[in-house]
Amino acid sequence: MNNQKLSIIPLGGVNEIGKNMYIIQSGDDLIVVDCGSKFPDESLLGIDVIIPDISYLIENQDKVRGLVVTHGHEDHIGGIPYIIKQLNMPIYATRLTLGLIKGKLKEHGLLGTTILHQIDPHSEITLGSVPLSFFSTNHSIPDCLGIAFHTPQGTVVHTGDFKFDLTPVNNQYADIHKMADIGKKGVLALLSESTNAERPGFTPSERLVGANILEAFVNAEGMIFITTFASNVHRLQQIIDAAIKTDRKIALAGRSMVNVVEIASTLGYLNMPSNMLVDLAEVNKYKRDEIVVACTGSQGEPMAALGRIASGNHRQISVSAGDTVIFASSPIPGNERNVARIVDNLFERRAKVIYGSGSNTGMHVSGHASQEELKLMLTLMKPEYFIPIHGEYRMLHLHRLLAESVGVKSSNIFILNNGDVVDFAGSEAFQERRVTNGDTYVDGLGIGDVGNVVLRDRKVLSADGILIIVITFGKSDNKIVSGPDIISRGFVFVKESEGLMEEVHRITMQQMELLQETNLHKPWNLYKQNIKESVGKFLYAKTKRRPMILPIIIQV
Repeated sequence: MNNQKLSIIPLGGVNEIGKNMYIIQSGDDLIVVDCGSKFPDESLLGIDVIIPDISYLIENQDKVRGLVVTHGHEDHIGGIPYIIKQLNMPIYATRLTLGLIKGKLKEHGLLGTTILHQIDPHSEITLGSVPLSFFSTNHSIPDCLGIAFHTPQGTVVHTGDFKFDLTPVNNQYADIHKMADIGKKGVLALLSESTNAERPGFTPSERLVGANILEAFVNAEGMIFITTFASNVHRLQQIIDAAIKTDRKIALAGRSMVNVVEIASTLGYLNMPSNMLVDLAEVNKYKRDEIVVACTGSQGEPMAALGRIASGNHRQISVSAGDTVIFASSPIPGNERNVARIVDNLFERRAKVIYGSGSNTGMHVSGHASQEELKLMLTLMKPEYFIPIHGEYRMLHLHRLLAESVGVKSSNIFILNNGDVVDFAGSEAFQERRVTNGDTYVDGLGIGDVGNVVLRDRKVLSADGILIIVITFGKSDNKIVSGPDIISRGFVFVKESEGLMEEVHRITMQQMELLQETNLHKPWNLYKQNIKESVGKFLYAKTKRRPMILPIIIQV
């Protein structure tokens, strides 16, 4: 062992699902693994995506050697264009993952200024003074990698997302022999994903889904709508295969579905006849039983393609009685209500809907390892220290118990929060410090400019609305020229609340006169504050609501 310090730092992806980002720091060499995003919940009004806080990376940007990406899912690549705008660094990824990343960089105008390196499971690279090697894994997207960092302190392994699928659809087999060889040579620390740590047994093969999709296609009479994660290229290939066997054309609905199919087809990861793809605008030229529509919206997103189709708001296509709609997915916890709403809308349109838990319908299997596979990874790697990642706390805890069951010492297992640091010095590991960490909110073109104060204001606006009070003063004598003019948005309908508005007008005038009598030269912000407080107290007493009150004072 070398005395050079080694640190492992998760900036995202522990105690949560999404926005994965991990740092392996050996001496002055800092290597980033993955750069994901996650979608906001309904409390984060107006926020588009959430990405990791990279304050620590920016503080140490002279030590950053590169970003290595395990695979192409949004929770591992979604943050890349936003992070690259703040800290440009070389990116290392496999062919399909790199293709998806290029699409994002191009969209943000960053493709020409970002250094990209293609790697594969056989690659061996050195970042700074740290050699890296890779091994292939199975997941629900092709070209997935695990990473071994051969630091002077010892080997650190990051599994990426994985399962052990012995009959993969694309014949990309997990390299169990290489994993065992890495373990045989000695692994200091293992970072392993925990998403399915609650599920006993083994995760079924993706190949099982194909037979069920084909059966549903054979039995369908009208048009088929099928929704799944756009990035699940294996599932898309099985949809294509079933369409070929049932003599149907395929149309794509949803921006991400179109993008992924275009990139995966160009790179050779999807195989379909050249005349099979039909533009969505041309669908109505065919009989309904000749078309399959692959669409986004598997998680009930109201503005995704299936959500708009189900509500009758899609401008190009609609569901008719007798059509078949297939959810080739399972609802992520928290999305059940949104999915149920769309299913209800589809039933109202007299469609046949195949929905619910994918394990019950046979239309979905997970891309993540269940308990026996997690134990197999631990057994292959035989780590001295173990850090469960990529999961909520209960998943991390259960993964810890699995590690203990296969012989990892309880004292050598670290359950972390984002920002926690595990330091290795000599033969000891300890967790005694944290680095700056948190969520960075992306709203439109703004990165990190929406904080708690802005979100609080948005919540107030969404709950109680806004009352704007406009007063115009003469610049020479500070006397009121016009107003107060009162504008209500989302609070009350002015025409039906004239008495309330007259009282707000009276209170505002009273406050202005009182302040002018005491001192003509009081600062305008004091006028505004007094109006907000007095009007706010009155409105709460009358309505039990607290609208945002925005006084505007104009001098002319």
